[in-house]
Formats: sequence, C-alpha cells, structure tokens
Amino acid sequence: MKKLLQILFLFSIVWGQNIYHIKITQEIEPGLVPYIKRGIQEAKNNNAQAIIFEINTFGGRVDAAVQIRDEIINTKIPTVAFINKRAISAGALISIACKKIVMSPASTIGAATVVDMEGKKQSEKYQSYMRAEMRATAEKNGRNPIYAQAMVDETIKIPDSIKGDNKLLTFTAEEAYKYKYNDTILESINQIPQFLNIKNYQIIPVEKNNMDSFISFISNPVVVSILLTIGIIGIITEIKTPGFGVPGIVGLIALALIFGTNYITNIANSFEIILFIIGIVLIILEIFVIPGFGLTGVIGFLMVVGSLFLILLPPLKMTDGDLINKVLFQITLSFIFSGIVLYFLLKYLPKNQTFNKLILDEQTSVQAGFTSADDYSYLLNKIGIAHTVLRPAGIVIIDDKKYDVVTTSDYIDKGTKVKVIKIEGNKIIVENIQ
Repeated sequence: MKKLLQILFLFSIVWGQNIYHIKITQEIEPGLVPYIKRGIQEAKNNNAQAIIFEINTFGGRVDAAVQIRDEIINTKIPTVAFINKRAISAGALISIACKKIVMSPASTIGAATVVDMEGKKQSEKYQSYMRAEMRATAEKNGRNPIYAQAMVDETIKIPDSIKGDNKLLTFTAEEAYKYKYNDTILESINQIPQFLNIKNYQIIPVEKNNMDSFISFISNPVVVSILLTIGIIGIITEIKTPGFGVPGIVGLIALALIFGTNYITNIANSFEIILFIIGIVLIILEIFVIPGFGLTGVIGFLMVVGSLFLILLPPLKMTDGDLINKVLFQITLSFIFSGIVLYFLLKYLPKNQTFNKLILDEQTSVQAGFTSADDYSYLLNKIGIAHTVLRPAGIVIIDDKKYDVVTTSDYIDKGTKVKVIKIEGNKIIVENIQ
C-alpha cells in the first residue's frame, strides 16, 4: 500500500497539479447551486491546488448567490474569480467571496443593488441584507468593505470620486486594481496558474450534467407556475371524481418536482416538506376513507397550499410585505387558471367518451349496460341509484342501465337514491333525494 501511494505521488508530479475550472456564465438561480457544490466537492476529492470560477453574469437571485458565496468561503481550497467581461449584482458577491480576483481587460464588477424581475429597486430591508453580505464577504478576504457597500447603496460616500454622487459603484478592471478589488489583470485563464505560481498543472473543467440542467429548468419561475397549476388541477380533480387515477398522479408528480428541486437547492426545508406530505395524506384519506369533502380535506388542502406558499418565499430575513403579496398573487393566479381549466373539464368532458377515463373509474361499453343514445329526455324525473361516488361526476343505475351523470352537489355517496332533474344535450344532471 505504501508503494502504491508513492507511485501515485510521483504520477501527480509528472502529470501536473489539478486546477478545477467552474463556469458561472449565466443568470444566478437556484439550479446553479448543486453544480457549484458538485464542482467544489470534486476538487476537494482530487486534492486540487486551486479552483477558478470563470464569471460572466449580470446577476440573478440573491438567495442562490448567498448559497454559492457560502460554499466558496467554506472551502479550504484556494479560490480565484476570473471575471471575464462582467460580474454584476449577485456576480459581484460571488467574486468577492473568492480569495483572489483576476479580471480580464475591459471587464467590470459592481452594481449590486437588489432589484425585482422588472428591474425596480427593492425595499431597504433587501438592501440592508445585501450590504451586510457584501461587507462581511469583503472583510473576510481583506478587501475594503466600504467599496463593497457602495456597490449596493448609491448614497454611501467613498473617499475618492470614482462613482459620483448618488450612483452605484462599478469598477473597471483598472479601477478595481487601483483600489485593490482585483489582484491582477490577465487575458485568459491559462495565465492564472503562473500568477498562482503553480507548475506542472492541468486545468480540469467541471461540466454541467443532465441533472444540473434539469434542476435549472424546473427552477425557472415560469416552469414553477405551470407545475403549480398542474398540481392544483390534479388534486382538485381527484377530490371531485371517484377513484384515484391519471389526474392525481400527474398532479402529485408536478408538485413533487417543485418540492424536490427546491429541497436539492436548499430552498425548501424539512418543515415545508413535512407540511406538504401531511396535507397530501389528509387529502388521500378524504378521497378513499372519509365520505364527502369535509374538515379533513379542507385542512389537507390548506396545508398543501401553505407549504407551496412557504417554498416560494426566499429566506425569512429577506422577506417583506411586497414579496409576500407577490407570492400570494402567483398562487392566486394559479388557482384562477386552474379553476377555469376545471370548469371546462367538468362541463365538456362528460360529453366526450374519449376523455371520460380522466374523471370516471369505469369505462363505458354496451356490454356493461351503457347506452350511446344522444337523447336522454326520457330519463327526466326518473329515480336511480348511485353506482359510484359522485364528486360531482359518476355513474348512476336507472332501470338496470348505467349512465354517466353529474350531480348538483359536491358529493353523493355510493348507493344513494338520486333523481334526474335536468337534461342538457347528452349530459344528465341528478340530485340527492335521500
């Protein structure tokens, strides 16, 4: 074993020392966090001499940037930010987190005030949080914290007139070198090992894998809204129809994707996951065990909605009234759209035998006693027995034949007497007479 270690040591000398190259050349978002973590862990496992973070970004989500910042600060491997063109906003925070900063000619760093998706400046609570993060990060690596804060807050006065009054600080490469916010200016990554005095090196790029790309895709706010809508439609459809089928499975998968990706990226915590699971369990009990849609179902549904609300919020220390209102608006919008879709599903799907499988737990056929007649007027005022639970759609037996019906109430239990009160085309509407 000792000889093997000696051979490996000599091999590493001959073939060079590992320098890992991680790219941050996109919007900073939660899906980027697992990629950064994996790259740092690979570098640690292979005894890397340094990690170079190539940065070219206009910024992104602060919560994701803070997680990346923490990963960089916590690693014992020497880290270098190579700013290739720009490190703006959240990109500036990540750059300052590195032990060394190298900038390419004509590159910039700064302008780190917190804005929303429309580019509007956020409240003082956000700015205060970001100032503190920038200040603490700069102090950690021996850089003047006043300049870091001036990148966030345009009102901060700095000794030199490099930004003007009431303007955010953004350094060019030359300015950053003058004020000790970069360590050197180089043309390319290949010059960095010499600057670090590392010889016999090999630069190992950390590529994104399929899982990294998938998490980034699912973390997109537009995709989250779509998945949220699908999840709501699926759950409500299962509550309102007999059995458990495709809508419920699709809905649960959609919601699981939201929670799974947010858990992987450390946006969701255990409390939110547990709240969601308990809510789903209560809804399942309501569907299969407890008749009707009562207190158990309501509590379960509220717990699911509550967990979704919490998971869409950033950390509490970054949350204010405006953001809470935006998250509430996003959830409300998803509910409204889901309600519109469900309205058309309940109104039109019972008329189409192809889609009846989505809302009924039995298929129709002549052998099973179903009729394909378009005119059901002869059934008006007739009495039947609910063959399945009506939530509000289901199957009723009238004169020993099975019919697809819709009830005027939310729930009618199996075996209940019902009366046909209205015929709309080939849609049969019944009510409970027990």
